[in-house]
Amino acid sequence: MKKKFVSITLALVLGLSLTACGNSGGGDKAGNNANTEDTDNKGDAEEPADDGGSDAAGSDAAGSDASSAANKDKPLVWFNRQPSNSSTGELDSAALNFNKDTYYVGFDANQGAELQGTMVKEYIEANIDKIDRNGDGTIGYVLAIGDIGHNDSIARTRGVRKALGTGVEKDGNINSDPAGTNTDGTASVVQDGTIEVGGKKYVVRELASQEMKNSAGATWDAATAGNAIGTWSSSFGDSIDIVVSNNDGMGMSMFNAWSKENTVPTFGYDANSDAVAAIAEGYGGTISQHADVQAYLTLRVLRNALDGVDIDTGIGTADEAGNVLTDDVYVYREEERSYYALNVAVTADNYQDFTDSTKIYEPVSKQLDEGSHATKKVWLNIYNASDNFLSSTYQPLLQNYDDILNLEVEYIGGDGQTESNITNRLGNPSQYDAFAINMVKTDNAASYTSLLSQ
Repeated sequence: MKKKFVSITLALVLGLSLTACGNSGGGDKAGNNANTEDTDNKGDAEEPADDGGSDAAGSDAAGSDASSAANKDKPLVWFNRQPSNSSTGELDSAALNFNKDTYYVGFDANQGAELQGTMVKEYIEANIDKIDRNGDGTIGYVLAIGDIGHNDSIARTRGVRKALGTGVEKDGNINSDPAGTNTDGTASVVQDGTIEVGGKKYVVRELASQEMKNSAGATWDAATAGNAIGTWSSSFGDSIDIVVSNNDGMGMSMFNAWSKENTVPTFGYDANSDAVAAIAEGYGGTISQHADVQAYLTLRVLRNALDGVDIDTGIGTADEAGNVLTDDVYVYREEERSYYALNVAVTADNYQDFTDSTKIYEPVSKQLDEGSHATKKVWLNIYNASDNFLSSTYQPLLQNYDDILNLEVEYIGGDGQTESNITNRLGNPSQYDAFAINMVKTDNAASYTSLLSQ
């Protein structure tokens, strides 16, 4: 089985022959212009090409074995970033219904967000006698926000603020905007909350929060988070009792830069292997979004559509090999054409059960018969090759499942900044049987569907 992760090089870009590249849907709403030229991504991990293997421009003669169906009719799965309006969160129904074999795979963001907030609150309550580091009666926390236009990031920010009582309503929902610096409690986007333990009340204050976006425009940026905690700690470090992050990549950056040495519990999201291991060293906890289930669903939905069988095969209904999921690890919402994995809190009580984040889920680990499920070619991209969760957890899981499901997957790594950096390498979609897409920005589904519609 050939598995290639295609790095971004100038030679490759020049070698592509495209009639429509870049973002036909316009620029990113977060300031990234999806029509800008392809930029070199230093974070891509380059692997030697297989002898006789295809390149990203589609020169492999084996491409003639791909489906003869029109590209617009081929199975498509959006994953990790649900097509939606980054300002309102409204789902992009056109993208989710691009054709009859289009679905989304992710996780239940609201359930996970509430779980993270509850985990932080319960930790405070259980450790109230030692958590107020300067004894001022205020439990202060800082918050690393991943992407202000990403539904998952918005949900996690709201979940923490809801649980800690620091949320302020805006347009019927808790405001998820960054608070900036709020050491005096006067910010308008948050408010002071209260926690009562043993008859004593404590103020809970969001001391600071910001979007972790680097100068090049990439969000969820771990290095930016590490710099932020350095700034915050030098200004008001003795007031910081808790560090909260929208993901483990940023959380671990802050943990290693400051909070580990200062024994300040840090809470993240994703259950990356390094974060789970760090719980033994004082990392407060994280949330497993069942990446093992998500990765399976991402490829299983494509496999079922390619085989022309019921979409529930090997998911809610056992396949001939015995692969099946139980309803306590995922939900399917038909009106959204979306599969969502459920979340699990990972703390000091159970972290040893989550030390290997790339281990496939045993109930769906059985090999399919290639005679009944012929090998098919899939084009799949990761929006940012440097994203800790996607590169170190999600992609290794996909690479384990693609063998089991008899799928030959071409893995494309983006720069996390522009859609064109990815779409420029979808120069010959006709050589693939199906597509799995992880956008840079949730607004930009049209950048991909326009290519498939030509």
